[in-house]
Amino acid sequence: MAKVVSFGIQKGGSSKTTTSGIVAYILSQEYNKRVLAVDLDSQGNLTELLTQQDIYNFHEKTVFEALKEKDARNYIHNVTERLDMLTAEDHLARFPSWLYETYRGNRSLVLKETLDTIRDNYDYIIIDTPPALGDQTINALAASDAVVAMFEASKFCYSAISRFLETAIHVQELVNQDMKVAGILRSLIDVRRTDNKALIELIEEEYGELCFETIMTRTAAVGRLSINGFEGNPELHQGLKQYREFVKELIQRV
Repeated sequence: MAKVVSFGIQKGGSSKTTTSGIVAYILSQEYNKRVLAVDLDSQGNLTELLTQQDIYNFHEKTVFEALKEKDARNYIHNVTERLDMLTAEDHLARFPSWLYETYRGNRSLVLKETLDTIRDNYDYIIIDTPPALGDQTINALAASDAVVAMFEASKFCYSAISRFLETAIHVQELVNQDMKVAGILRSLIDVRRTDNKALIELIEEEYGELCFETIMTRTAAVGRLSINGFEGNPELHQGLKQYREFVKELIQRV
């Protein structure tokens, strides 16, 4: 049965999507694991990153339709030999209204029950969440074995991290006792900036061993990944170097 790992923080621009996509790719390509990537953000950035297609190519064949049926089997899209995904497009923004106006059942467990239909087919399920503490994020936490809190070295993200961890603990207490916080991943760090260095050290002082040892610095190769994709990308090997170390740590923690 797959290990389910979510990446989240309510602050936008914190590298959730890039990290989710790269982790899914590394696990499938370099560890030979069967991986399902789940795009829970109506912006569909993970969908574009992994498929290199426009999100509207997947209209009415997305995770939203799978959630409404509580069955993912008919909505799986193959990306590579060992990597599949549940895609997203704009209509996923209607998930909260559908949840409260139409759905009858535990609103926090829709994703979990949906993924249960295909969980035995994978080694890992990687979930990219939207930049909000809303219904998609709650469902992701409720479906997960582990969550990675993303930390970008900024004051706003520093303010967000404690609230995100509190939300994870509430979900753990009320819905999913088996879920744990795998750790805090410090990313998008500019080593030339003293304020970045100070925030990294502050997070480590406050959260200690909860922080992953790997710290992601900004690189041009990763920045261009959304444009160049994974296949035939001459920068890929160098761009993924830091992420390989993180994946090693992640596997040990989950």
